[in-house]
Amino acid sequence: MEIRNYRAVVLLLMVAYFFITVFNTLPPKTNWVIPKPKRVSQPVEPSFLASQQSITPLTNTKHFLVSAFMDQRVKGFDARIIGIFRRDSIHPLHCIFFCAGFLSETTSASVLVHSDHFGFPFGATDVLCSKPENCNATHVTLLTKQNPVNISDQLWLPIRNRKTHNKETRMNFTVCISTLFGDYNNVLQFTQSLEMYKLLGVNRVVIYNNSCGPELTRLLNGYSQEGFVEIIQWPINKYLNSSRGWKVQVDKGDLQYFGQIVTLNECIYRSMERSRYVLLNDIDEIIMPYQHDNLNSMMEALQPKYSKVAEFLLESHVFPNKYFEPSGRFHLPQWSNVSGTNILEHIYREDPDRKIYHPHKMIVQPKLVEQTSVHEVLRKFGGRYIVPWELCRFIHIHVARRTSLKLEQLNEDKRLWDFQEKLIPNVDKALKRAGLLTEN
Repeated sequence: MEIRNYRAVVLLLMVAYFFITVFNTLPPKTNWVIPKPKRVSQPVEPSFLASQQSITPLTNTKHFLVSAFMDQRVKGFDARIIGIFRRDSIHPLHCIFFCAGFLSETTSASVLVHSDHFGFPFGATDVLCSKPENCNATHVTLLTKQNPVNISDQLWLPIRNRKTHNKETRMNFTVCISTLFGDYNNVLQFTQSLEMYKLLGVNRVVIYNNSCGPELTRLLNGYSQEGFVEIIQWPINKYLNSSRGWKVQVDKGDLQYFGQIVTLNECIYRSMERSRYVLLNDIDEIIMPYQHDNLNSMMEALQPKYSKVAEFLLESHVFPNKYFEPSGRFHLPQWSNVSGTNILEHIYREDPDRKIYHPHKMIVQPKLVEQTSVHEVLRKFGGRYIVPWELCRFIHIHVARRTSLKLEQLNEDKRLWDFQEKLIPNVDKALKRAGLLTEN
């Protein structure tokens, strides 16, 4: 009996020792969670699924995705997808991330249609997504079902603005040109504007190209190769009937002005981590400082007092293109066969009618902007400052706005001439590089 008791005690001690040993090898109690199964067991190669397009149809919807960015400025969200949504067809959506080797679980998406859609059926839209913890997300897409059976037909958007070790050199100024369309071919003015921006301190110009003429294509290719111009192909009419204006009653179509608001927002986010300021304007406009030699010195003067300003609003002053400087001083023979407007020949400026609404254009600090329209920021994390027109304004070579004004009622403004010594040879060089300058 004593022997049996002894054996029982030994057996109990051995069992106790086993459990103590196993217990001590377990991780801390906070990690006692059985890993949830992956929704997709097979390995996923995002390079085969990543969208290579600037406009990506969203499967099983009437919507389109443009680009995705890391954005943690809004509490509870980590990523923002910029898209074009059919406003009357918005249903619950779910975000899913590719997390450097596996797929995340789905999370609910928050859909924000921009308020400036001008009544068109489609509008610029933000989709906010939160990613699961411990997900090193590189790609994201949206799903119409929380637990889809098959996601193999999904196209994934690469996530921009992620914190990586390979950071671009930070720039001071980026110009965003919303859309080129209608086989635009104003080569001379385009070249002059780009070279003026170089002289004013702009580091890069981003252009969304729907269509342009063959000469302008050659010119842009040269600027793209040197890195000054970034061209984003924008085939919006492949997917939607784009309007050529912003009045839905007059300019029929699915989306305002070739998706102008979409591209301006996309450009702000594209530039957010690489440019201190972003200029939002059309290619026939030049933001011109009148009391400083360049944009850098002007913004350095404003920054100490207005560091928290998200949008700097500037007046646009029209220089009617029907009036020419009478001496013909800048009617240069080498430009006679180059298509387009010569901005140096237009020195007569309208004063805007300030008794009525006068739309501004903007310089913005992208990190303080959440959503923008064409003439004002819609949602922001900072303030607004209207820049005195005597300090800086837009030079806009355009059809006269105030048609009742006669020539003698316009103001003579030769500010562009201050740059002519450098501007003219630089324009010649760019035109020659594109094979567009005729030797005389």
